[in-house]
Amino acid sequence: MAEFSWDIRSPIERALVVGPYGALGEAGVSLTEIRNFDLVQVMARRGKAAEMTKPAKARFGVAAPEMPKAVSTADATLIWSGPDQFFVLSKGGKHTTEALVQTFASSASLSDQSHARVLISISGPKGRMMLAKLSSIDLHPDAFPAGAAATTSMDHTSVTLWRGNDRPDGQAVFNVLVFATFAESLWHTMLDSAAEYGVEIGHSEDLA
Repeated sequence: MAEFSWDIRSPIERALVVGPYGALGEAGVSLTEIRNFDLVQVMARRGKAAEMTKPAKARFGVAAPEMPKAVSTADATLIWSGPDQFFVLSKGGKHTTEALVQTFASSASLSDQSHARVLISISGPKGRMMLAKLSSIDLHPDAFPAGAAATTSMDHTSVTLWRGNDRPDGQAVFNVLVFATFAESLWHTMLDSAAEYGVEIGHSEDLA
C-alpha cells in the first residue's frame, strides 16, 4: 500500500517572494503573510445568540463582538464576521475547534477555517493609501480606529478586514482574511496597488 504524507503549504507560497518590490527606496507598504494560525468561526444556532454570549465571555474573558469590531485578549482575537457570528483567531492550539466544542456545545456551531483562509497584514506609512485603492470603506483613523472591523470586498473578492494595534512606531496595522482560493489573485492585486510606494514583502508566524 502506498504511503501518503501531507505537506501543508501556503496558498500564496509561489507568489510570495520575500524582499523589496516596486519603487526603490524606503518601502511605504509592508505586506506580510501570517502563517500557521488557528481560525474558528463561531455561529450562533437559531434563537441561541443570547445564550452564546455567556460561555464566550467565560472562555475568553471578554464579550464576543456583536458589531463590526475585533477584540483582543491575551491569547486570541475575536473578530465580528456577521450577525450572531465571529471568528476566533489564535496560535498554539489553545482555541481550536476541538478545544471550543464543549464551550459552545448548546449554543453555537463551529467551523474550522484555519486552512481555508489566508491572513495578510498590511502596515507602513502608505498602507492605508494602498488599501483605499481596493476598498470603498473609509479607513481614516477617525472612521476606522484600532479594533474596527468590516466584512467587505477588495477587487471583487470577499474579505474580512480589521485594524489591529498600531506598530511601536505608530504605524497603523490592517489585517485581511481572504478565502484561500482567491488569495493569490488578491495578493497580486495588492502588489500592483502598492508598487508605486515601494513594498517590503515577508511572512511571519506572529499574529499582528
